Amino acid sequence: MAISAQDVKKLRDMTGAGMMDCKEALTETGGDFEKAVEYLRKKGIAKAAKKAGRETKEGVIYAYIHPGSQLGVLLEVNCETDFVARTEEFQALVKEIAMHIAAAAPRWVRPEDIPAEVLDKEREIYREQMKDQKKPPEVIEKIVEGKLKKFTQENCLLEQPYARDTTKTIRQLLEEAIAKLGENIQVARFTRYALGSSD
Repeated sequence: MAISAQDVKKLRDMTGAGMMDCKEALTETGGDFEKAVEYLRKKGIAKAAKKAGRETKEGVIYAYIHPGSQLGVLLEVNCETDFVARTEEFQALVKEIAMHIAAAAPRWVRPEDIPAEVLDKEREIYREQMKDQKKPPEVIEKIVEGKLKKFTQENCLLEQPYARDTTKTIRQLLEEAIAKLGENIQVARFTRYALGSSD
């Protein structure tokens, strides 16, 4: 089937992917826009994985103050080149992540940043909650690990559902940006300030 330039442009506007990638996605999916978006996302994740090992020494430190000045976020996001750091797309991504942090209040960037003692304490709490349940120990352990996974998803920025589009995580949002901008992008660190809070 022939894919029109109009369709390619429509998909590009929807996803921000390159023209050739959009044409390929529409060709592969028989012109089905929903499937084409999914195709591009999967392809983007593959591209992002290839770039994940590359060094990120450029980037920006961004300050976001929520309207009302009761909440603020200081965020560092890194990329490979100063050229990408200055692009509108990169700046917009950083702003989106900062606003998400303000809304969702993550405690860490990634699961491996959670201190071991915090995980041990959570496990202890979950086991305590389960102790009156008449369940075999291996079932209890599975439940505890499930609760721990949920704790990680709720508290780690990269695992959280994106506040503006809960069908994807912040990790997926980053992967899409990596595919689009062609560089490795990493969230280095952040601090969230809420008025009157010591967190």
